[in-house]
Order: sequence, then C-alpha cells, then structure tokens
Amino acid sequence: MKSPAGEDGPAAQMLVSVPKRCFKRAVKRNRVKRQVREAYRKNKHILLDTVEAKGLHLIMGVIWLDNELSPSAEVEKRLVNLLQRLAERL
Repeated sequence: MKSPAGEDGPAAQMLVSVPKRCFKRAVKRNRVKRQVREAYRKNKHILLDTVEAKGLHLIMGVIWLDNELSPSAEVEKRLVNLLQRLAERL
C-alpha cells in the first residue's frame, strides 16, 4: 500500500481543525482555519527543510483550542513556535 504522501507527493501535509465548542459560529471557525493555513504557507520552510533532508513524509494535525479570536500576527507567531519545536524533535 502506498503512503498518502508518495514519492512524488508533498513531504508534509497539514490538517486544521477548530472545534465547535470553541467557536459556535462557522464564520469565526473558518477565519481561524484561514489564519492558520496562511501562517503555515508562509513558514512551512522551517519544517520542510528538516523533513526533506531526512527523507521523511510528515502528516500532522493542528487543533486550535483557544476560545478567543487572535490577530493574524499572533497566530503566525504561535505556529512558527510550533513548527520550530517540531523540527527540533525530528
């Protein structure tokens, strides 16, 4: 069976989830997901350099559990911190 990220597929894939208990309105959940995806798009090189150097395929999930909306800069700062810690552990 071939892995989801095959030889010609992406080295890393990401899933973003925002539970309904954090934000009841879909508009707010979608905003947070959009912010996380954009922060990942801008900073994925932090993680991809390590993953590609080791020849790995990474599938990760991000579950946002904060109950308040945050500015995009704050979301990006948190995601960069997460990506750096993950790259160190690989």
